[in-house]
Amino acid sequence: MTPLNAFLLTVAIVVAAKTLAWVVQLRTRNGGLVDSVWALTLGGLALVYAWVGDAPLIVRIVMALMGGIWGLRLGVHLFVRNWGKVEDWRYAEFRRKWGPKADRNMFWFFQFQNLFTLMLSASAFLPLAYRDGVPPFACLVLALLIFVASIVGEGIADAQMERFRSNPANKGQVCRLGLWRWSRHPNYFFECLHWVAYVPLAWGMELWWLTLGAPLVMAFLLMKMSGVPLMEKEMMQRKPGYAEYVGSTSALIPWPPRR
Repeated sequence: MTPLNAFLLTVAIVVAAKTLAWVVQLRTRNGGLVDSVWALTLGGLALVYAWVGDAPLIVRIVMALMGGIWGLRLGVHLFVRNWGKVEDWRYAEFRRKWGPKADRNMFWFFQFQNLFTLMLSASAFLPLAYRDGVPPFACLVLALLIFVASIVGEGIADAQMERFRSNPANKGQVCRLGLWRWSRHPNYFFECLHWVAYVPLAWGMELWWLTLGAPLVMAFLLMKMSGVPLMEKEMMQRKPGYAEYVGSTSALIPWPPRR
């Protein structure tokens, strides 16, 4: 399959996945389901590209394992966190603002997310699926080390936040547990780090720099669009100590808190 046909196949997959998520939310009235579908679909695209690409088998296996494991872990985590719960405040606010047009707008909002899904997959997975030759062994090792660090780090951050939220005594308080003492969004940091793992796999390619697009796109999404701006605006209103937390704690990269 040519790279263009492979990309068009992924377009069809993500549109179908988000349409299914939209149909389900019509019944559950919980738009947060799309977060899980986003992660599972994006991780699945790594397997699709690995299957249809013609790069050396070892490259496609490593890429499929990294993307697949990442998507499965994050997708399951988000599904468990959202299923049967009150709708995430972001989607509830959209629903309130959109009023009678909420269902129609939610459909197009879900599909709009596919633009970034395709940008991430096309910059991280597509070049690797069709690369020539195998990267140096050191690059393979480096890619796997970065990947493992990102998965373990994000898993620890998620577990620490869930443990904090599960304690009723912490209601209305700011989480400063573990990694959250060093970063306001350690899960986002390790999320960006995950996309860096594909850069060493592209080493030796003429267009290896294309893989830099994935971590840059993810950092832009989290820090400038749907992640930090929306979340911290809501936190400032809901948690009295959050302004002090912002003033003393790094936004993304884990770093010792300031006085």
